[in-house]
Amino acid sequence: MTLGTTLFLGFIILQRLSELFIAKRNTTRLLARGAHEVGAAHYPVIVAMHSAWIVCLVVFGWDNPVQTGWLAIFIVLQGFRFWILATLGSRWTTRIIVIDEPLVTRGPFRIMNHPNYALVVSEIMVAPMVLGLVWVAVLFSLLNAAVLFHRIRVEDTALRG
Repeated sequence: MTLGTTLFLGFIILQRLSELFIAKRNTTRLLARGAHEVGAAHYPVIVAMHSAWIVCLVVFGWDNPVQTGWLAIFIVLQGFRFWILATLGSRWTTRIIVIDEPLVTRGPFRIMNHPNYALVVSEIMVAPMVLGLVWVAVLFSLLNAAVLFHRIRVEDTALRG
């Protein structure tokens, strides 16, 4: 395993674990303020898919060199991630949590309805490409599309209601 590959995989793992921690904290706080969760039944599918994606990156990419062009794109995506997280603040979570407050309409939400999903779609494809894993990028992009098709419908319905 090269140092670049180790750092890249370690970053993804630490990032996803820290996001789960932040999401749990934010979810707990939102629920305490009177919010409620929608679409909880599909959440384990999302967790399983993202976990399998990370396992594939590690198992099949651990000995692959980092492709610098794809890494540059991945780094740009991290700036987009930071913008989304900073914009949502304590309302960011990995679950569909609905609270009786106005929707966030600033930052990337001025440009698109679901910037976080656009980010995830991009990362699901780009991260495997950093390690030259085209088949992982294609497979998980298709799986993610199926999951997001359902999730976005559930979320949009909940937010309209």
